[in-house]
Amino acid sequence: MIKILEIIKFYFSHHIIFSAGLLLVFGYIFGQLSEKIKLPAITGYIFAGILVGGSGLKLIHHENLEILNILSEVTLSFIAVIIGGEFSFYKLRAYGKKIIILTFAQMFLTFFLVSFGLIFIGLSSYVAFLLGAIAAATAPAATVVIVEKLKAKGEFVDYLYGIVALDDAGTVILFSVAFAISTSLISGSNTSFLNSTFHAFLDILFSFIIGVFGGIAIHFSTAKKRNMNEIKIITLGILFITTSISISLELSPLIANMTVGMLLVNLSKKNVRILFALQPLTAPLYAIFFAIAGTELSLEIFKDKSVILAGFLFIILRAIGKYFGIYLSSIPLKIPPKVQKYLGLGLLPQAGVAIGLVLFVQASPVIKNASEAIQKEITVMINIVLMSVFFNELIGPVLSKIAILKNLKRR
Repeated sequence: MIKILEIIKFYFSHHIIFSAGLLLVFGYIFGQLSEKIKLPAITGYIFAGILVGGSGLKLIHHENLEILNILSEVTLSFIAVIIGGEFSFYKLRAYGKKIIILTFAQMFLTFFLVSFGLIFIGLSSYVAFLLGAIAAATAPAATVVIVEKLKAKGEFVDYLYGIVALDDAGTVILFSVAFAISTSLISGSNTSFLNSTFHAFLDILFSFIIGVFGGIAIHFSTAKKRNMNEIKIITLGILFITTSISISLELSPLIANMTVGMLLVNLSKKNVRILFALQPLTAPLYAIFFAIAGTELSLEIFKDKSVILAGFLFIILRAIGKYFGIYLSSIPLKIPPKVQKYLGLGLLPQAGVAIGLVLFVQASPVIKNASEAIQKEITVMINIVLMSVFFNELIGPVLSKIAILKNLKRR
């Protein structure tokens, strides 16, 4: 067995197509096994990534993962369009105010619980504030995949998609404010606070504008088309351009593509066919997306006891903030009891946005020029987030599936 692995590593693992094939095959096998024991296929995809990645058999080269991350960006663009497609003006009129209140209630409760909980156990205030803001982030991918797999619809899904969509924009603003406070504490400067907050609003605004242009372009380019293959080609081309422009300008491709989906579904009922046209492409992309996520999860973080303590506190307080933020704020809004009870469970998955925010902190000039002691604290922060992602990407989808099943209405 060891010799076979060595042969594979020497002759094949350097090839990008071999890496992609390996992730798909192992993802499929573990996805099927997960479903047989009543777990979401996503959990199996992630385990497959852990097995073949750096924490397991080491069959995937790091250079290949960097290239494969392009597929992750494509997948996230699809997911964002699907979420945006649930934002019809009819639903916004029905649920809009409630969704805004629910989103900000769970976001701020999570931020305060995590921040002050970590300060209580001895973490620096600037690290705690950053972790509190990162805790507010929710991964939309797991939620969308489970909803699509179960073909679920109804009031619960409308609330869930609405909150997940707004949570991304809200987290960007909250993180920018927390980052401004933290960098001010590190550098002793107060000038960056307003600037950082203003830039966060600008990022969201420009991402929205890019999405508007993308949505209008797809709508008018496909309006008179009847051939679904032509519609797919045009839609994919414009989505790729929208995503690449957002990434190149360091904006949010999630917000841009959510805007695309929202515009399409509201400009014409006929545009629903565009969303349906994308569905056959999503299954392999979802499998490889979560398998790649699994390869990036390192088991090394579990060797540091201080990280384990802070990580578990982070996970627990985040879960409490998400769940009770939704539950308590939904009571005065007179949301149906079944939705109140389970909606918070659908917000626990955490992945791309959280990791992206951590990388942003790590790359910041303020952090790079900080003292060695501060850089060590940032390393601890990164490990705490990675531990949370590891846990929430495995357990979160399971709880999301339970929540959706309890409120299931078939499409």
